[in-house]
Amino acid sequence: MSTRPKPRRRAVSRLVPVIVIAAVVAGGLWFWSQRNAAGAEGAWRTTPVERGDIRVVISATGTLSATSTVVVGSQVSGQITEVLVDFNDPVEQGQVLARIDPATYQAQIEQGSAQINSARASLAQAQAALRNAQLDYDRKASLAGQQLVARSDVDLARAALDQARAQATSAQAQIVQQTASTQTSRINMERTVIRSPVDGTILTRSIEPGQTVAASLQAPELFTIAEDLRKMRIELAVDEADIGQVQVGQGVTFTADAFNDRRFNGTVEQVRLAATTTNNVVTYPVVVAVDNADGTLLPGLTVNAEIEVSNRENVLKIANAALRYRPADAAEIAAAARPEGGAAPRGGGLADDLAAAAAAMQLTAPQQAAFEDALAAMRERQQAPRAGAPAGGQRAGAGGPPPGVMVMGGGSDPRVQAQIRQRMTDRFQQTFAGFTATLDADQRAQWNRTLAATVGATRVTVYRLVDGRREAVPVRLGASDGSMTEASGALAEGDLIVTGERAATR
Repeated sequence: MSTRPKPRRRAVSRLVPVIVIAAVVAGGLWFWSQRNAAGAEGAWRTTPVERGDIRVVISATGTLSATSTVVVGSQVSGQITEVLVDFNDPVEQGQVLARIDPATYQAQIEQGSAQINSARASLAQAQAALRNAQLDYDRKASLAGQQLVARSDVDLARAALDQARAQATSAQAQIVQQTASTQTSRINMERTVIRSPVDGTILTRSIEPGQTVAASLQAPELFTIAEDLRKMRIELAVDEADIGQVQVGQGVTFTADAFNDRRFNGTVEQVRLAATTTNNVVTYPVVVAVDNADGTLLPGLTVNAEIEVSNRENVLKIANAALRYRPADAAEIAAAARPEGGAAPRGGGLADDLAAAAAAMQLTAPQQAAFEDALAAMRERQQAPRAGAPAGGQRAGAGGPPPGVMVMGGGSDPRVQAQIRQRMTDRFQQTFAGFTATLDADQRAQWNRTLAATVGATRVTVYRLVDGRREAVPVRLGASDGSMTEASGALAEGDLIVTGERAATR
């Protein structure tokens, strides 16, 4: 008969309650920690950092029209005898559009021809008198040399000669005058035939056969011709607050009420300087070129257009509510993020932005070395603590910048901010003077644009929620569509950014 290990069985049975109690305690601790973490995170309203596209557009309305529209008028008065074209008819340059009764001008031509003949006869008579006066003068002048006639007779003969010569000259002028008058009548008779000055399409016709046109102070409008409807344009009225963002070459999309199911494209062709003020609202005309090769669009259509001023693809973006959040304990959050005994980092990512811009410029080895030396000097100056600087690195008090905006003094006065940016630009230009000297003309222009854009960029502080705690994160803002804004800095997709505090619940 075998013996069983009863003591071992008793030991195992004693351990079971201990294991159960340990599991219950561990579960309780885990639940408590999760509850505390959830409670901490639940105290804040947050929004995640997303990755996607941001398209910034300016909305405006305008009217479609032909690229070139010609108004055909009449330079002469008279009764319309024929109208040879109608609305929408295609016409070619030189084609006859209408005719005016030419009888009046034909009569003027005949009258002018008769006056020319009369003037020629007068000229012949004057020339005959001139020849006779010349012979008389010559004869008396010869006799006067022989002292056979008195000197006074010679003088009278000379005066008669001069008069005859003047009469002949006057008769010649009369011929020229009558010829010019007749030529004017011929031109006016040719103008009774109205011709198209360009190739195009008849948009409007303002006359009917039998109608009388009177060209007195200005030419009456008979037809309106669109030169080429395959190329059209839109004249948009853009508000003064948005006109600074509009540039030639930007893309435009628009819709017309006549074609609700289609969107059409265009390009900004001209930004005109002639502002228009209507009810104290200032707008600027922006001309958009439109391709109408299929002939769908019609002149005069009202369009709703969107000018694309920026299109950022695959960028990090955060909700605008996160940019407006500014905690009351911002100084404490910033102090907690600093290393012990260290200073708060300054510059808001300027050095990183400049480094990224330089990497895209395809620098040579000497240029890269000069840039790294200047960048190292810049980082060293930024890390040096400022004497007497407050703990948060930012000035506190009323009249400060908008929530989250990082500035280096000056409050929110735009003029002061402009001065600060100018001083920063000057300082960066001095720091990178050695590097700039190594660049060629194109690289220097690109670097100056990058430097201006980097210094002038808006930089704010947002607050990221990590394990129930808020962390201050400086970011640089880019394009904004009104609800989301591009942000670059120490952020990652999916980070939770605080937008506000939840009310305490009992």
